[in-house]
Amino acid sequence: MKIFKLPILKSLWTQKPLYRTFHGHSKLLASDVYSEYQAVRRGEQEIPKYFNFASDVLDKWTKIEKAGKRPSNSAFWWISGKGEEVKWSFEELGFLSRKVANVLTKVCGLQKGDRIIVVLPRIPEWWLVNVACMRAGIVLIPGTTQLSAKDILYRLQASKAKCIITDDTVAPAVDSVASESQFLKTKLIVSKGSREGWLNFSELYKNQSADHSCAKTRIEDSVNIFFTSGTTGSPKMTEHSQGSLGFRPLLSERYWLDLTPSDVIWNTADTGWILTSLSSVFDAWVFGSCIFVHQLPQIESATILNTLCRFPIDTLVGVPTLYRMLVQNDLSSYKFMNLKHCMSGGEPLNPEVMEKWKSQTGLDIHEVYGQTETGIICSVFKGMKIKPGSMGKAAPLFDVQVVDKNANILPPGQQGEIAVRSKPIRPLGLFSEYIDNPKKTAESERGDFYVTGDRGTMDKDGYFWFIGRDDDIIISSGYRIGPFEVESALMEHPAVAEAAVVSSPDPLRGEVVKAFVVLSATFSSSNREHLACELQEHVKKTTAPYKYPRKVEFVQQMPKTITGKIKRHELRNKEWGRIEQTSVIWFG
Repeated sequence: MKIFKLPILKSLWTQKPLYRTFHGHSKLLASDVYSEYQAVRRGEQEIPKYFNFASDVLDKWTKIEKAGKRPSNSAFWWISGKGEEVKWSFEELGFLSRKVANVLTKVCGLQKGDRIIVVLPRIPEWWLVNVACMRAGIVLIPGTTQLSAKDILYRLQASKAKCIITDDTVAPAVDSVASESQFLKTKLIVSKGSREGWLNFSELYKNQSADHSCAKTRIEDSVNIFFTSGTTGSPKMTEHSQGSLGFRPLLSERYWLDLTPSDVIWNTADTGWILTSLSSVFDAWVFGSCIFVHQLPQIESATILNTLCRFPIDTLVGVPTLYRMLVQNDLSSYKFMNLKHCMSGGEPLNPEVMEKWKSQTGLDIHEVYGQTETGIICSVFKGMKIKPGSMGKAAPLFDVQVVDKNANILPPGQQGEIAVRSKPIRPLGLFSEYIDNPKKTAESERGDFYVTGDRGTMDKDGYFWFIGRDDDIIISSGYRIGPFEVESALMEHPAVAEAAVVSSPDPLRGEVVKAFVVLSATFSSSNREHLACELQEHVKKTTAPYKYPRKVEFVQQMPKTITGKIKRHELRNKEWGRIEQTSVIWFG
């Protein structure tokens, strides 16, 4: 069997350039790496049978670091916001993660293939556990710290996890359901104190040996499981492998992050989200970059902006909510120390927010698009022409198309479902399966494609445009209306800080467009009825008149996920289940 040889890895680790600037545009060079990558796409070479990100990437960086061939840049840099600071080189990361691997295997008795749930905030221990699990071949299941006891119980029972690691905040919720979790054997707490029934993680790993042999893992072996929620049913266990998370960025990394060993990247997403695993573990460390972390108990504009001014952060990754929040400030009073590249992902970013950010900082925001199941499948990479509102072009390794209900590829400009070709060869980067749910796994495939459930279009230049979740589409008097374009039109008005658009029942039209609006501070005392009329007229002039919101409701805040996405389904469900309309301005 043909497999990749060392040169592909060596050329990456010695930073042989993949990009070179010509007339302001980054173009991929026919380097050794690119040639090998193209050979994979042509089917002339196969990926290796065995691969482990810890030994085959991180430990290689340690050797290069010790040989003095890497810039004097930390691999990991953490601040608490209260004066505490942690910096690790790749060598230190390796040393400490081996200790943690011994805790998991020798103290907790976990074996290769066992599952562990990790519910920790943005603290250094989260990264140590990630690397330690790779070393031991243990499957890590990340979770947000906002999980309820019911959420934790479901995850423990569904995953059959034998161990859980958390902190003082979440431990009480775990204790309240532990007796119902028949598979749970060990509880580890990251704490300065002790708790009955728990092993103290911090004390244990410091006293362990750093002598640990990395597990030999196959490229298809599971490395992470993410619980992802759909519009119906319980959260699904989405499995990713050493190949889809660890080896994939060796082939296609630069299309979105485009990092070097001298760069410092800061991703503000929660540790329970796949974006953190991508941009703050695998895709950054492939190129030996420094991962910057601010503990950030709460996301606050002043904290974010001051951090960008104080620290040499080159790349910022955040959800659209972050940028919507930041542009509400006078950014002219802030001078960012080193920021050069900004990215947004998780849901579409409104063009007007991009324009405000650009006008005040001089920086573009590059959109990326993907899912828990796919990682990043579309992106606006450095040097690419930015079309405001577009999420860019298909990423390397992925054949992305817009298809109809029969999986036929639609022509440019025609609306359909965004899909990734998964047959005859499943691309490296797609999830393996929904664990214990073959029905859902099968339903995600249509013809030769994995279907995302998102609707969109592709223009003649290959740029993709998001319309909305398939179940978010509003059909009013026969017109199909995507919520995002209405939200974008609303966001252009200075009175609007945030907007969410959903369907609302109507006896004549079946359903109509309704807008939930959070007002900016300067308009908070405005006459609501007059302002609703003004917003409706604004939308009519900005986009097709039939799309304007016939109902407008002003709210103090939007319901959101931990990743900052607005829960439109929650707004829609309340709307369709509501008997009385309150605080609603309605114009037929």
